[in-house]
Amino acid sequence: MNGAESLVRSLLASGVDTCFANPGTSEMHFVAALDKVAGMRCVLGMAETVVTGCADGYGRMAGKPAATLLHCGPGFANGIANVHNARRANTPMVNLIGDHAVYHRPFDSPLTADTEGLARATSHWVRTSASSAQVGADGAQAVQAARSAPGHIASLILPADTAWGAGGVVADALPVPMRDAVAPEVLTHLVQLLRRREPTVMVLSGQALSEAGQQAAHRIAVATGVSLRASAQVARMPRGRGRVPIDRIPYAIEGALKSLAGHQHVVLVGAKPPTAFFGYPGKPSLMSPPEAQMHVLARPDQDAVAALEWLADALGAPAWAGAPDTGPRPTVQHGAFNPDAFAVTLAALLPDNAIVVEDAVTSGRSLFGHTFGAAANDWLQITGGAIGHGFPCATGAAVACPERKTVCLQSDGGGMYALQSLWTQARERLNVVNVVFANRVYKILQGELLAVGAQPGPASNELFDLARPELNWVQLANGMGVEAVRVQTLEGFADAFAAACARPGPFLIEFQI
Repeated sequence: MNGAESLVRSLLASGVDTCFANPGTSEMHFVAALDKVAGMRCVLGMAETVVTGCADGYGRMAGKPAATLLHCGPGFANGIANVHNARRANTPMVNLIGDHAVYHRPFDSPLTADTEGLARATSHWVRTSASSAQVGADGAQAVQAARSAPGHIASLILPADTAWGAGGVVADALPVPMRDAVAPEVLTHLVQLLRRREPTVMVLSGQALSEAGQQAAHRIAVATGVSLRASAQVARMPRGRGRVPIDRIPYAIEGALKSLAGHQHVVLVGAKPPTAFFGYPGKPSLMSPPEAQMHVLARPDQDAVAALEWLADALGAPAWAGAPDTGPRPTVQHGAFNPDAFAVTLAALLPDNAIVVEDAVTSGRSLFGHTFGAAANDWLQITGGAIGHGFPCATGAAVACPERKTVCLQSDGGGMYALQSLWTQARERLNVVNVVFANRVYKILQGELLAVGAQPGPASNELFDLARPELNWVQLANGMGVEAVRVQTLEGFADAFAAACARPGPFLIEFQI
């Protein structure tokens, strides 16, 4: 057995059965091993940023890592943006990065690069296999590292001669470490704090936003009056009817400051301190009031759900009696696009148990507040700010959950970063409805220009304009095997969206704004 075959068998033994790939010459023995070993689903992406974004969406929904197969340092570099997003989402991911044979590296051929250095920039765990006999064990350790709480990026670099060399050994799965428990003294401190009923906000992220976490947090809120907020970017959050209507801290700095104003205490539950996305002249970095005290109930790697449930019981909170009533189901709106009306229309039409992937930037800022009454769903957002995340993340989520309808809400500028995802959706016949907000401009940047105190002019207008030439998303989608339609009104969107949700396979709706 060569090293590549031992790696495939070791990954399967560790529960990794899906590989998103864009291979090259250095990875050919791994590809050949896939022909010999049954059980690994291989999904081709036509760009590395598609591959890594797919693995992110898959990991968020499957709750376990997929493997990526990438070609040398430059191939990994092409995928780094969505590895960065996955890291910020605490997504488990195992990157397999081919490299030159060890004896070939000193000759400095064109693809020679500091692959370890590139991998370390966005990975928690990095290793270069030293021999064919070690590859299987390295693979098992990579999976263990990726599955360690709260979810890590593991990158294994595979020199070609360790892949083709004989002597491969299959490794057994390694145990996944349990989440650390919150210390008793931390829990006791929070009980005392919340009993004082001083103005307090709990900021929830990661595991704390699971259904069990939301329910326990809601019990605490009922018992103590604390406010509940999700962090500004959520990796995965159950939402819709039957779930607790928890809003996010707004992206825009003025809205974020307003949402947290007046609170004397900020309790972090799997979350980091609420921080502005960027530094702005004359504006604070932390969004909580300067006088507010910061408390950590649970770090991202700790068992936030157990801590919340213990806290609720210790406070004598009432048992979970169901989510608050969000009122009647929203109805389809009419007329031209505006963010609020679109959000209400989406809430009216969203299929039950859908997966919503949002990379909508400016067009999506109203979505959260207007979709509490939608059918139950899972909501995934871009977490690291590297745009171009929506299409591939939705593709990976649909691979993980083929029985569910995935809805991708994608800005047009960001969509061009990973357009090739549509080809993978068509190839794999994935149930994805893609909605592209076609405003023909980098509108987010127009707002950021003003936010930093600069003034628009001819150069900025030229750099933000996407209308010369105009992107034709119907033709772009058709060219990659995805049926598409252009709509200009909310009524037209409602008809197209309902029809797309009722049929299998991918579809794209270009909403011309």
